[in-house]
Amino acid sequence: MSFLAPSTPSVPTPPPAPSMADPAVEEARRKQIEAQKRAKGRASTILTGGQGDTTTPELGKKTLLGQ
Repeated sequence: MSFLAPSTPSVPTPPPAPSMADPAVEEARRKQIEAQKRAKGRASTILTGGQGDTTTPELGKKTLLGQ
């Protein structure tokens, strides 16, 4: 019953991958790095989480002048 089995279509060969020395590849990489830098924005300057600073402050510390 091999006449009922579908024939496998031939697969075209893929084009060769661009090399890293290709100017288009270097330009795309530079654009991607710049986009990542711009995407950070103010978020890169915030050092605490969403709850803010959760450490307890030292309020009762004595100093020489304020005994």
